[in-house]
Amino acid sequence: MSGFGFIAWIIIGIVAGWLAEKIMKRSHGLLTNLIVGVIGALIGGFLANNLLGIDASGNWIVGIIVATLGAVVLLFLLGLVKKRA
Repeated sequence: MSGFGFIAWIIIGIVAGWLAEKIMKRSHGLLTNLIVGVIGALIGGFLANNLLGIDASGNWIVGIIVATLGAVVLLFLLGLVKKRA
């Protein structure tokens, strides 16, 4: 998602982190939502581009969807790691 600027990354990260938090029925703060959303955007962008051939850069809606799916994947994997520990 290189087509977005720094501010757009933050906005998409917060929205995606918040949506993923609601989907996964978790409770986090704003900073955690931002971090989860931005890392989710990286994961989702990588998966969408390499597996599906979807380029989410420059399109807000697709960017938020891809980032949210990546954030959900991240929260799911973190949940698996927590259960093992």
